[in-house]
Amino acid sequence: MTNDRGGTAVMEQSGSLRRPKFGVLLHSDPGLPSTNNHDDESYSNNHRHSIAFDYSHRHSGGSGAASPGNFDTGSTATSPYAMSPWNQTSPYTQSPWITPSPYSPFDEGTHRNGLIGSLVREEGHIYSLAVSGDLLYTGSDSKNIRVWKNLKEFSGFKSNSGLVKTIIICGERTFTGHQDGKIRVWKVSRSNASNFKRNGSLPTFKDFLKSSINPKNYVEARRHRNVVRIKHFDAVSCMSLNEELGLLYSGSWDKTMKVWRIANSKCLESITAHDDAVNAVVAGFDSLVFTGSADGTVKVWRRELQGKGTKHFLVQVLLKQENAVTALAVNQSGNVVYCGSSDGLVNYWEREKHLSHGGVLRGHKLAVLCLATGGNLLFSGSADKNICVWRREEEGGAHVCLSVLTGHTGPVKCLAVEEDRDSGDAADQRWIVYSGSLDRSVKVWRVSQHAPDLRQMRIAEQVYGSNGKPAGRGSQNKRHHSHQS
Repeated sequence: MTNDRGGTAVMEQSGSLRRPKFGVLLHSDPGLPSTNNHDDESYSNNHRHSIAFDYSHRHSGGSGAASPGNFDTGSTATSPYAMSPWNQTSPYTQSPWITPSPYSPFDEGTHRNGLIGSLVREEGHIYSLAVSGDLLYTGSDSKNIRVWKNLKEFSGFKSNSGLVKTIIICGERTFTGHQDGKIRVWKVSRSNASNFKRNGSLPTFKDFLKSSINPKNYVEARRHRNVVRIKHFDAVSCMSLNEELGLLYSGSWDKTMKVWRIANSKCLESITAHDDAVNAVVAGFDSLVFTGSADGTVKVWRRELQGKGTKHFLVQVLLKQENAVTALAVNQSGNVVYCGSSDGLVNYWEREKHLSHGGVLRGHKLAVLCLATGGNLLFSGSADKNICVWRREEEGGAHVCLSVLTGHTGPVKCLAVEEDRDSGDAADQRWIVYSGSLDRSVKVWRVSQHAPDLRQMRIAEQVYGSNGKPAGRGSQNKRHHSHQS
């Protein structure tokens, strides 16, 4: 399929479904050695390489079993790859009595999903994305944070060390989480929107020194090594913002989740959340926070009053499995929690049903590395280089796969979504999707919530053919007689 701007949304045929080990897929991510540059607020972090190598191979997903390569909502299972119109030909398309459907996905008015453009700057793999207004922020292993406007480079700033694994925008401040365990804070100039300056870090240097004086503020990081509790001592893998409460959550490979008050940069809590690296954290509804880990679990935390303050308590474990949890997303409007894993599956839970398990989406052949939501859509990016677009139906809550966006030549590592304000069609909600990949590029897609799903496209291809023109009775008979002769 080709959109009106020349982009594509291709449904690929299923090839070999053998899954390499998770560590091999991400070998350019956790295997990166840490930098040993230190400033006033840093301490030794030279263990990263050996620990990361061990981590990436211990959490390969348990078995080498292939992903089913299809998707379902708990009851049905159909593969978006098997549904490719080029995968097989239905015998019914040869019938001289077939009646063309009045619906054609090739009409000019039909909404299709496709590529708008690509941002390529040959400086490093893309690990993180964030959108704020008309600005796109990209983080890479080059330590640079690039800022883009209207698909053109607008500004940028650079950290001293540590590749940029996660970016959060909050008003005039930008928070970046790094491989070296630091959370850096940047502030945009009020007089010049393209000028970003370093504005400190989390925790602040003052708080770090104050905490380091008291021996009770230390925790054992590993044998014979203690660190200050309020500071991450391993890669900051993820962050999430609760703007209403003014709280920032950070997750790290040091197995902890930390809670920060944005107003004064204070670390309110440091929670040993999991038995292994925390790969995902997301603030959800009802003051809940969800964390996902390489230990294969998804946990639910609730903020509750305790004494004169508040504290987060573990209230539920949604998932416990052998495969590493690699991504989380919350659909705030639909009240659904999504979890991506190293086995290529996406599980989801529904708030209306007291966070009971809703089903499994099977659309990827390799690990799901990132998730994002927009409206009633879910976007899943994978090590198989594809992005699946899922729509949750309003009635019943079932999911259908609208399309598989292809074009990246490396694993899709991060996603960001914003509403398309230029669509001009109130009846059709469209989204701009940004995808960052280890192929060093960011691709920009336009996606419509009302685009036909893969089942509709398959039927339409059978009826209309690849050129979008109905196959008439005479032409079909002609092909039939030609074949006989």
